[in-house]
Amino acid sequence: MEKYSQVIEEKWLGRISYSEALEIQNRFVTDRLENKVNDTILLLEHEPVYTIGRTRDKSSLQKEASDLPYPVFETNRGGQATYHGPGQLVGYPILDLKLYKKDLHIYLRSLEKALIDACNQFKIKATTRKGLTGVWCSNRKIASIGVGVRHWISMHGFAINVSGDLSPFKEIIPCGISDAEMTSIHNESSNKVSVKDFSTVVSKSIKNELLNLLEK
Repeated sequence: MEKYSQVIEEKWLGRISYSEALEIQNRFVTDRLENKVNDTILLLEHEPVYTIGRTRDKSSLQKEASDLPYPVFETNRGGQATYHGPGQLVGYPILDLKLYKKDLHIYLRSLEKALIDACNQFKIKATTRKGLTGVWCSNRKIASIGVGVRHWISMHGFAINVSGDLSPFKEIIPCGISDAEMTSIHNESSNKVSVKDFSTVVSKSIKNELLNLLEK
């Protein structure tokens, strides 16, 4: 386990803009393709922003981008509109998926399992919902997942609400799910963990899940 943990690195980037994070991701993806870096999980918070995948159907934004309270960024992940902002842990695993079964579906399920495990450590009963990607507490959504892949190197990833203001989600249809009520670690638990401290828990859970997929 210890030897494997040294293979996957983690980097805490603090609070940065979406465009800056995308630039860092692209740089890491290129370096991973060229074997210049190890698999790395980028962990951070974003300045307030709405993002949406490159899709013709932008109905999940509900209104024109200029009418939303924060900027809208169209990006190359899967999925509909979501919100990122302070109090939310965002994780971008830059991984060579050829080492982990080379299966995008299995990878998505592994991210869900890792986030559920992290929630369970705070006595939060988190689950998946059939036919939907992400993590839920009953009918309340606590984490969203949207990934991209370039030559089997992963990018983008997950966002889990730890604390902070969730009202910006009400301006959109989160992930295109009309009945999705958003929640957070602070709302579901008496433990007021910081985003940075929670990132350590999530990172360890992801590494444990990936260990199960590692091709020998």
